[in-house]
Amino acid sequence: MRTHTYRPGDLVIYTVSKQSPTPGPRARAIQPSEYGEDYTYVVDKFWMVSELVGDNQVQIITRRGKTRTVSIDDPLLRKAGWWQRFRYRDRFPSPESLQSTTAAAPQS
Repeated sequence: MRTHTYRPGDLVIYTVSKQSPTPGPRARAIQPSEYGEDYTYVVDKFWMVSELVGDNQVQIITRRGKTRTVSIDDPLLRKAGWWQRFRYRDRFPSPESLQSTTAAAPQS
């Protein structure tokens, strides 16, 4: 079992399984359904860690500012390597989006 230490600002890639009649240009591992009406495929989503939640979860932020909580042990979540950070730099959220979410969070 692999465990990573995540920190706010880390760039991560999450692999999402989707199903639709027309896969997009970034779809991979495309499989047609039994009767060819739909396709099942996976798409990589490029997100940023916004905060740690508990012992084994992270809250991530998308490029459009949506947040999602994901388990650190989720096999679909992985840290972006230097090559992915360079190659897909336009698909990751900007560091300013992380600052705007922390500024919008209520203070206790």
